[in-house]
Amino acid sequence: MGSPTWRLVSGFNSLNRTNVILQHLRMSKHTDAAEVLLERKGCAGVITLNRPKFLNALNLSMIRHIYPQLKNWEQDPETFLIIIKGTGGKAFCAGGDIRVISEAGKANQKIAQDFFREEYTLNNAIGSCRKPYVALIHGITMGGGVGLSVHGQFRVATEKSLFAMPETAIGLFPDVGGGYFLPRLRGKLGYFLALTGFRLKGRDVYAAGIATHFVDSEKLGMLEEDLLALKSPSKENIADVLDAYHAKSKIDQDKPFILEEHMDNINSWFSANTVEQIIENLQQDGSSFALEQLKGGHDFYEGVRAVLIDKDQSPKWKPADLKEVTDEDLNNYFKSLGSNDLKF
Repeated sequence: MGSPTWRLVSGFNSLNRTNVILQHLRMSKHTDAAEVLLERKGCAGVITLNRPKFLNALNLSMIRHIYPQLKNWEQDPETFLIIIKGTGGKAFCAGGDIRVISEAGKANQKIAQDFFREEYTLNNAIGSCRKPYVALIHGITMGGGVGLSVHGQFRVATEKSLFAMPETAIGLFPDVGGGYFLPRLRGKLGYFLALTGFRLKGRDVYAAGIATHFVDSEKLGMLEEDLLALKSPSKENIADVLDAYHAKSKIDQDKPFILEEHMDNINSWFSANTVEQIIENLQQDGSSFALEQLKGGHDFYEGVRAVLIDKDQSPKWKPADLKEVTDEDLNNYFKSLGSNDLKF
């Protein structure tokens, strides 16, 4: 499994390298436990992402707390479901803390490789978890936050949910299992979301198939209480509670899916076998919606610099044009890492 982040670049001077190490150490100290709360409540294990000032962005310390506890709850006969949520009201999880990861990667620090390896391992653990897993994806849910939710059995959106896989804007591929769940959405919707980073809001997150249920945000607290109060619930008991709240939700109930009018075109444009052909399809269509989708690029470090660090929104991609990307370039990203390949 390859990505630009696995191919770390060197060349920072020693001062910059030291600064990155110190920054990582400071980040680790804060932890740790306060950044994610792991509690046993009622019949459930509850994971609360607790970095509201950073929109609950996921870091390595949080992953290292969540993973073993998830495994423990999976084996615990008194834990019947797992709930994950975020604090602060604005975000479930806005993604991985990629600014820190990018700076560490540039300085040749192992944290970048460790982060992605352990994040993907956690994503797999969520997807294979034998206990019902309920993600309350209220607020911003992007990138790494999608990885913490979409692979679970139940995903509950609200009118304030905001979903996107924005990795292409920073020159990364849609990771955290995006290559698995996105192609399984209807038609070519997943390809569209992967390549454009298009944002879905509110009930559209449910309509797209990202969420399994939609609940008015003011009822979210009551829903959690009802789930926690269940006595030795089965998967069906949990689904019944979620279904009941979903059925009572009235917000935007009759609103059509935001992309519905474009779905025939999306299915046509994104059925091409190559990105070059998709781009040609969009250019030939020429509509404002088609042309808007032509933005994006690659090159992780440069993308992070342009979007998150300098915020000039003007990445200088290498290579600068898609036509310059060779088959050899692509194949390099799919080379085996030998003993470092992920094994589950």
